[in-house]
Amino acid sequence: MRRRACGVRALIAVGVLTALSACASTAAAQIPGLPVAPILGDPRQFTVTSFEGSAATANPVGDATPPPQHPFLAPNGRNNIHNDVYMTDSYRYPGPLADGPEVSSLFVRECASVTFDSHGRIVTICVGLDRPVLALLDPHTLRTLAAMPLPFRDPQSLTGVFNDFSGGGYFYLDHRDRAVLPTNDRHLLEVAISDGPRFEVTRDYDLSGAVPSGEGIISALPDWSGRFWFVTRQGMVGTVDRGGGGIKTLRLEGEGISNSFAVDETGGVFIVSDAALYRFEAGPDGGPAVSWRVVYPNSGVHKPSQSDAGSGTTPTLMGGDWVAITDNADPMNVLVYRRANGEQVCSEPIFAAGASATDQSLIATDHSIIAENNYGYSGPTATMQGGVTEPGLVRVDVVDGDCRTVWTSDERSPSVVPKLSLENGLVYTYTKPPREDGLDAWFLTALDFRTGETIYRRLAGTGFGFNNNYAPVTLGPDGTAYVGVLGGLVAFR
Repeated sequence: MRRRACGVRALIAVGVLTALSACASTAAAQIPGLPVAPILGDPRQFTVTSFEGSAATANPVGDATPPPQHPFLAPNGRNNIHNDVYMTDSYRYPGPLADGPEVSSLFVRECASVTFDSHGRIVTICVGLDRPVLALLDPHTLRTLAAMPLPFRDPQSLTGVFNDFSGGGYFYLDHRDRAVLPTNDRHLLEVAISDGPRFEVTRDYDLSGAVPSGEGIISALPDWSGRFWFVTRQGMVGTVDRGGGGIKTLRLEGEGISNSFAVDETGGVFIVSDAALYRFEAGPDGGPAVSWRVVYPNSGVHKPSQSDAGSGTTPTLMGGDWVAITDNADPMNVLVYRRANGEQVCSEPIFAAGASATDQSLIATDHSIIAENNYGYSGPTATMQGGVTEPGLVRVDVVDGDCRTVWTSDERSPSVVPKLSLENGLVYTYTKPPREDGLDAWFLTALDFRTGETIYRRLAGTGFGFNNNYAPVTLGPDGTAYVGVLGGLVAFR
């Protein structure tokens, strides 16, 4: 009966943060050997239709040159939250085509970045109010196989706890199955999986002498030579020498960074701040050097759903020549630039004035972009008690040097990172449609890449615990779809 306190009614009655803390004391939270406990939803869930639409027919997408395989990362599709270092959010294997079995695991931590080691096991970081936890999970049962608590959050960061991704929200899996991750105490860790299984720190780079106290490290990635790059929320860009551990930094004065970045095989490192898009490369001393900088249109408004008053996107690389972001205009635009020199290729306004914002990376093929509207998601309370956000997913194609809208969907995806299966021709998103009964029902939703038509919705669950809060859809190598949620992790077979 105590676990009932984790239901939506208790959350509304005692407040989101208090209820989460109470739930954590009763949940089987990431302790190896304990049985899997399902995420509990609203007891009225039986009134929600569990499957809407029809089974999909696979229709592969051909216009997608595979991004190069990074020599220091696990295989593409398995190595980071956006699938590859081009950040395409596209998979070359299928996702679910229809209804099927579903399993969830109650961690009371959100398992957002989901990667897969060479044995097919899930390596993830699950973030809670107190601290993140690095976890190894069985991909079929979601049982915890190993867990390593990471340093605690800075208490000062709890004011933005639901949209601060520093200290482990982003990490990557390298070519030797090691998790590489920034921590809240300003270290960069390399963590291997040893027999047991258990986690073992194999390298610890102390960045605290270069990164000031209270400055959260958002993300770290290697360039093609293996040099580590990192960015902080307060606008620091840094490099770390893999061998000697030497650190070089550059401060973007008056600019912040809230999302990850992309790298390419030419040595380019593409970073978007709340003011501009950059291409960096390593200078003669191995430190960050600006190749070019382009200021994008910005209304200056911190729109509801955004982690800062700027572009909410991680830069996405398209084919061999382009990089794409959204700006912060009103309405916002999809912008495409040349990677070589920052020259703008084209732009396209998307969604409605006064109701357009995103805090997600773009899906991309060689010539097509999928963008999502998150406007109105100011935090978990925005989607409680029947609350919904503004609608919209859109496909924009680059044709003869122009950006053109191909289709717009009215599905409402409050904060998910959507994904494309090139094998299926389906865009997978996570939606919360409006309901007259006020139930908070969350769905894995599949759209036709070519037309934008909704093919089906599969119920994930109801209530606060099934809110994904910026976590992505992740497709596993066996075609399972995973969504990290505030209660833990959900798998759709």
